[in-house]
Amino acid sequence: MANVIAIDGPSGAGKSSVSRIVAKKLGCLHVDSGALYRIMTWQCLERGVDTHSPEAVAAAAAEIEIECRPEDGRIAYYVDGEAPGERIRTPEINANASFVSAVKEVRDKVTALLRGMTRYGDLVVEGRDITTAVFPDSPARFYLTASAEARAARRRKEQVEKGISTESAEDVKASLVARDKMDSSRKYAPLKKADGVLEIDSTNLTLEQVVEEVMKVVLSPKS
Repeated sequence: MANVIAIDGPSGAGKSSVSRIVAKKLGCLHVDSGALYRIMTWQCLERGVDTHSPEAVAAAAAEIEIECRPEDGRIAYYVDGEAPGERIRTPEINANASFVSAVKEVRDKVTALLRGMTRYGDLVVEGRDITTAVFPDSPARFYLTASAEARAARRRKEQVEKGISTESAEDVKASLVARDKMDSSRKYAPLKKADGVLEIDSTNLTLEQVVEEVMKVVLSPKS
């Protein structure tokens, strides 16, 4: 089986940036598991599915097909031969993703996709249940966190730079806190710090410092 570096944590904690850099440094494929849930949410909305109905979401999930391809150091996703791009990064997706991702059938489907990616080689996988449900036996597991204020500031800066949001910092923070509560309290595969993972609080750390902490562990001699 391929080696997997698993990185969990709430939105805005730095998972994506850290994972991309670590993957590049190690020559691994970067895997954004959150994008898969966003794609499922996007497709549900495109099909007019009530995202507050677990039954309707589960039925839609059975029909949604996502193609995964290794490209340019990452696993890229396609639906009907088309990459979703920024369509899965909108406030509407943010507002509905937690409802969709809480459905067991959705999580089972995404988990199967993620585990199947090991056939492509070594991976750095980021998400919310990677260390607990998807790859709990990975020897390299991390939980990145940061204060709600720091995470909201990062997320808003990212959205403004991409031109996909005009939300205030307070609105972004409220959205993140609400999603934290939903993700950590959902019945199936909730967001939580797993036993044995290394927790890194990035509130007062630079991106480079967090990457250094991860690399230090990954490259340390195994006992």
